[in-house]
Amino acid sequence: MNIKDCFEKRLLRKIQPDIDKAKRSIEIAENKLETARKAFEKDMFEVCIIYSYTSMFHSARALLYKDGVQEKSHICVVIYLREKYSHKIPPYLIQSLDNLRRERHENLYGLEFIVEEKDAEIGIKDAEQFIKIVKEILLA
Repeated sequence: MNIKDCFEKRLLRKIQPDIDKAKRSIEIAENKLETARKAFEKDMFEVCIIYSYTSMFHSARALLYKDGVQEKSHICVVIYLREKYSHKIPPYLIQSLDNLRRERHENLYGLEFIVEEKDAEIGIKDAEQFIKIVKEILLA
């Protein structure tokens, strides 16, 4: 799937740019990141992965709202970022978003998914960096 497919299938749709929704998405991202940190402190690594991903997802949505795009598909958010923001967001962070998206899915719906401490720690660090970069883009 590519960005054109996402728009044709209406998994991404053009809307009015909305900086207020973008700001609110960043607030949500920061709250989810804090929840991930608390889960990490309690050795709840599966929960940590879910909230690290959710934090990155809401950060990414902030960019879409800024650009006037509504998402209806998590994978299309990743595709959109690769197409529109790979010059501003390091590719490893966009890949981390995609990896966490998959891990979250396996964590919630899989039968044998195990999260190790180091994976949870990387998720938090990547989410922190992702939010920082998105905030810089929004302020530019």
